[in-house]
Amino acid sequence: MSLAAADYAHEVNVNVSNLFSLEGEKAIIVGGGSGIGKATATLFSEAGADVAIADINVDSAREASAELSALGSRSLAVQVDVADPISVGKMVETVLTEFECVDILVNSAGINRRIPAENLEETDWDAVVDINLKGTFLTCQHVGRHMIGQKSGKIINLASMSGLVTNKGKTNTVYCSSKGGVIMLTKSLAVEWARHNIRVNAIAPGYVKTPLTRAWMEDPVASKPTLDLIPLGRFCETTEIASSALYLAARASSYLTGSILIVDGGYTCY
Repeated sequence: MSLAAADYAHEVNVNVSNLFSLEGEKAIIVGGGSGIGKATATLFSEAGADVAIADINVDSAREASAELSALGSRSLAVQVDVADPISVGKMVETVLTEFECVDILVNSAGINRRIPAENLEETDWDAVVDINLKGTFLTCQHVGRHMIGQKSGKIINLASMSGLVTNKGKTNTVYCSSKGGVIMLTKSLAVEWARHNIRVNAIAPGYVKTPLTRAWMEDPVASKPTLDLIPLGRFCETTEIASSALYLAARASSYLTGSILIVDGGYTCY
């Protein structure tokens, strides 16, 4: 029986109580110091995982980690610049020293430059692509090497609905391009690493309330044109993306790989 088949034979014995349990698993949440990443780190911790919060803002990572520790969870804060392969390598080494293994990787670090394409500087293009696409690849690569060695793992990349469709009324050319790349990176790695029992999936969020977006989303005048494009008529909460990440990390999604889970309130239905 193949490794994947043996794993399935074990998984069919799960029940409701453990379908979403991460008890005993070790996770790295990149970009876990705030927003979607922090919400995901919190939920994973509540599900039983030990969580390493990796963020370029080490103070935010330490604060988030301290909050988890105060709740009785095992947590670790580590600084990382995802666009720097040396920094990524050191981050993974630090986590492995503390946790000994990594079962789950969530890539939620990302930036945007809302500049019309004709005015976009090469430095702006590079900044977004380096973090959103190259950074996602580098963390997948470094953690993936470890997962290949242990013959198991789950990787969840934060793409965007903007990798599938453009955003009406927005100037997001470089962001859309980078997130489209994340989607194809996810599918490619899913195929390459399936033989190692590594599942690679992505979440494509719509408009999510984060510290960077909350102000305009809560402005009824500024937000109305965008809300009119969302069938559910509201913006997404970070916890709703975190719960999607939990599904992709848990036994409940054991037959999913290479999937792009669109969580957009119906925006892409039009």
